Amino acid sequence: MAVFDVAVAGGGLAGQIAALAFARNGFSTVLIAPDDGRTDQRTTALMDHSLGFLTSLGIWDRVRPEAAALSTMQIIDATERLLHAPPVTFRASEIGLEAFGYNIPNAPFLAILSAALGELPNVTMLTTSVERADLSSELAMLHLADGTDVAAGLVIAADGRKSLIRDAAGIDAKSHAYPQTAVVLNFAHDRPHHNVSTEFHTRTGPFTQVPLPGQRSSLVWVVKPEEAVEILQLPADVLNRRVEDRMQSILGRVTVEGGAQAWPLSAATATRFGKGQVALIGEAAHVFPPIGAQGLNLSLRDIESALELALVARKTGARLAIGDAYDRKRRADIWSRTAAIDLLNRSLLSGFLPVQMLRAVGMHMLSAVPPLRYLAMHEGVAPGRGFSSFPDFLRKEIRRKHA
Repeated sequence: MAVFDVAVAGGGLAGQIAALAFARNGFSTVLIAPDDGRTDQRTTALMDHSLGFLTSLGIWDRVRPEAAALSTMQIIDATERLLHAPPVTFRASEIGLEAFGYNIPNAPFLAILSAALGELPNVTMLTTSVERADLSSELAMLHLADGTDVAAGLVIAADGRKSLIRDAAGIDAKSHAYPQTAVVLNFAHDRPHHNVSTEFHTRTGPFTQVPLPGQRSSLVWVVKPEEAVEILQLPADVLNRRVEDRMQSILGRVTVEGGAQAWPLSAATATRFGKGQVALIGEAAHVFPPIGAQGLNLSLRDIESALELALVARKTGARLAIGDAYDRKRRADIWSRTAAIDLLNRSLLSGFLPVQMLRAVGMHMLSAVPPLRYLAMHEGVAPGRGFSSFPDFLRKEIRRKHA
């Protein structure tokens, strides 16, 4: 039986990045990830802090040619309700950045990560799944579907919202389904996007266009489940027209590439995020709707925290059973982000007038109050950055007003 410092269960973006992070830092690592044969047509927007982490792992230069900058992000109220929120536009230049982040297609991103992992001598990649996990001894014992067993001092559970590792650790998750489905697709368009991402808030959820390289964009279109079924069955020319109309033709004529995929929306949060030899990352720890480009960015902060604790344990000669410390370290960030996203999504679905009023007032304040804009932009890029730099911002604002 092979013994490793770290076992990562799950081969999505979070799982592969976790395996790369631990291996780059000298931990013997096994990545256990079955091949489901499905091509992921989604894209992922990574913010500035996350790009710094990828740079530290030596992977960003490989990914960058596949990515498009997010220099401007705008929100448009398309709910057609009585209380209409004003448009809000955020520009990265307002906080001294060229871009808030970059949008990357998942399929080439995964391929690049897999290739990078294959180059590392201290990584073993197993194309199978964990069938059973025994966490009762000092080393975690993982029994795999192909009949082999592996042992590890630390298990990173990146095996999704139905995580077997989470269940084996005796950790529950509170979950609920939304009456929404996300339709995802990529499309070409006649007009340049100028690195602008536009999120239309509709009565069924966000309709979010995000730039891709060239005159192409990705789309996350949140609708009712029955409408998603209808959209997936539309002829190509009708789908092109439907997307262009929803985009209010701001990018001109639209040509959808390769059809669409549908992903039912739900939310889930583990009751704790680590225990003993187990640390939960990604959707094993938290699931929420695709609003505000927070999903993988939160997962990368999971990985950073787990790695930081593991490095301290190795330096002090302690066991790698960092799960309890990891749980304490991640609670505030995960709970605050998931609650905020859930609240915003529910505000779009609610027909209750006071909720609509609060949402409209909040959007107006983001548009009109510079300190709030500053905090929102910085916190979206990197949690804590806005508050730490806020005093400097206020001093500059005071000097500007008295100049």
